[in-house]
Amino acid sequence: METDRLARLRQTAQQRAARLEEGRRTGLFVAIGRRFLEIDGPTFGGLMAIELFTTVLPLMILSFGYFSGFASDASVGTMFDRQLDLTGATEENVRAAFGTAKALQSTWTVVGMAGFLIWGIPMAITVAGMFAKAWRREQFSIIERIWRGTLWFVLYLTMLIIRERISFGVSHKGLMEPVFFVLSLLPVWIFWTLTPVLLVRNGARGKRVLAEVGLAGLLIDGVILALATRLVFPSLLAGWTNFGPIGVAMGLMTWCAVLGYGWVIIACFSGVLWERSAPIPTVLEAQTDETD
Repeated sequence: METDRLARLRQTAQQRAARLEEGRRTGLFVAIGRRFLEIDGPTFGGLMAIELFTTVLPLMILSFGYFSGFASDASVGTMFDRQLDLTGATEENVRAAFGTAKALQSTWTVVGMAGFLIWGIPMAITVAGMFAKAWRREQFSIIERIWRGTLWFVLYLTMLIIRERISFGVSHKGLMEPVFFVLSLLPVWIFWTLTPVLLVRNGARGKRVLAEVGLAGLLIDGVILALATRLVFPSLLAGWTNFGPIGVAMGLMTWCAVLGYGWVIIACFSGVLWERSAPIPTVLEAQTDETD
């Protein structure tokens, strides 16, 4: 009796989930959630957080030192203050936790930069595997994953630099600030449009849909995460900075975790969107090529 009752409850729950997935408004979000669990999204998000913290953050810090001319009066913490829109005591604590740009000059060498860039290759391979699973495609060979991942990582760093220069390279306060914010989204859209082309087998199929996939990445990475970072993260970081430099590091690690899980959602969102939006012949061609 109890077994029959549990079976009916399970069947009812499955039917409700199916109706939600088929619904015009809720179906996309239910499908994204299922895809996130299907590819073991929590594990990928954790990996992304660690690799962003150990690879991308050091490169961002070195880039700040280079563009500031390795000035002795330029604090590395200034970069995080403006990225996270920090003010008051939190701004001062973050700035005090970092040294000056001058101290980075000895690391700005071929050997020093190559070390961080090479460390970025495993990160790119992880992202390639994540996108392959999210798009339900066969992964590339290890050689292809290395060169494609390396190219993707260089493209990502280029996007960060261009976005940084548009957003903070020119003084544009007041009415012009929203204009430059919108302009800074263009490299983000291009980057997420090209990501499936580089990391997903037959990812270039359906160019119109790829543009929509890029918009999904722009919405999450360029708008939602950017606004959430500026609205929520300063108060979160204010609690961590009471622990000094370790607190600042923990706060930045939390920031990397948010970005990492955001990337996993982008992979799932784009994969589901491509399946739903791509023309039927395009989908069949991609599936046929996978079985060859």
